[in-house]
Amino acid sequence: MRAEILAVGTEILLGDIVNTNSHYISKRLANLGISVYYQTVVGDNEDRLLKAYELAFSRADIVIATGGLGPTNDDLTKEIGARYFNKKLIIHEESLEYIKNFFERLNRPMSEGNRKQALFPEGAIILSNPNGTAPGCIVEEKNKILVMMPGPPKEMVPMFETSVVPYLEKFSDGVLVSKVLRVLGLGESAMAEKVIDILENSKNPTAAPYAKDYESILRITAKGKTKEEAERLIIPMEKEIRDRLELNVYAEGETTIENVVGEMLVSRNLTIATAESCTGGLLAGTLINYPGISSVFMEGAITYSNEAKMKRLGVKEETLNKFGAVSEETAREMAEGIAKAANTDVGISVTGIAGPGGGTEEKPVGLVYVGLYIKGEVKVKKLNMFGDRQKIRNRTVVNTLDWLRRELLEK
Repeated sequence: MRAEILAVGTEILLGDIVNTNSHYISKRLANLGISVYYQTVVGDNEDRLLKAYELAFSRADIVIATGGLGPTNDDLTKEIGARYFNKKLIIHEESLEYIKNFFERLNRPMSEGNRKQALFPEGAIILSNPNGTAPGCIVEEKNKILVMMPGPPKEMVPMFETSVVPYLEKFSDGVLVSKVLRVLGLGESAMAEKVIDILENSKNPTAAPYAKDYESILRITAKGKTKEEAERLIIPMEKEIRDRLELNVYAEGETTIENVVGEMLVSRNLTIATAESCTGGLLAGTLINYPGISSVFMEGAITYSNEAKMKRLGVKEETLNKFGAVSEETAREMAEGIAKAANTDVGISVTGIAGPGGGTEEKPVGLVYVGLYIKGEVKVKKLNMFGDRQKIRNRTVVNTLDWLRRELLEK
């Protein structure tokens, strides 16, 4: 069974609205074992929408459309769907009554346009919408199925889960289960090289690499008659991949490096403080994204100037004069200085050149030193980052947190 997703709305084409519906529906269809080969976005135009239906049904059994069920004249999804199947639009009295009651509860008059939201292709299965005024529907004709749902995610998602998923389950010939492994310390290509035979030769489960937000991802997907069977198929492949990638696998599922590090600090009751120069508080702010970090995060200092480094962190003037603010020696004194000033188990420092100016041949843009103090022991790591100013800062934070994770694991 093949499905195609059709997002209707000129506002999506113009970039005014991000098309999160297609992303959501694709993931859920994969879980149901229904293949999706194409996604389409089309504006609110009769001719183009009809052509989009024709093209979609030429290559799919099910078309799932979102958007275009509103009360205005340019909301055409049902109208063109009815035309495609050569069906009349008729009033669904129960939906009309619901829409009337909806406006009565708001103490607002119902416009004539809202009446059109109760029109459906003859014989359609009606999908109720308790979260808005646009019910959805399913049209079945000549072994083709058209599912039409409202565009707002707060309306579409509950409708999909409550009404569409139970309907589609009967077409599923199995269950797809995916597990995501999150990787830091290896780029996408380097990661893929380590598991290339698995990527190329495996049939069920399969593994696919991709890059996302300064990290690399491996998605393992298995198909089974049941969820439990699919999960069992994933286990040996996951173990083999973890054995090869080792500590570079920092987590699984939908999480972040700050969540992983935050949980480690809290569970071990390790207090922490940060001292930042080029990242300007981004490291502290990222750590604070983790709920519960307040039990161990004591303070963050933005010591941008040399004077602040000396006054707040106790960095020696001779260190700055001899080695410079961006140096291994300064990063070391910053990390130890913030840990002692805040009386914490862990102190992290960041000093570097984020650009676009300020670099030299000896110290180019992207050069960063990270200092790490853990219970009396101080280490420094040199990073060579690339990208624009913000990307250098972001990459520095991710690399710093990953280094802290690895050091905590070793201890």
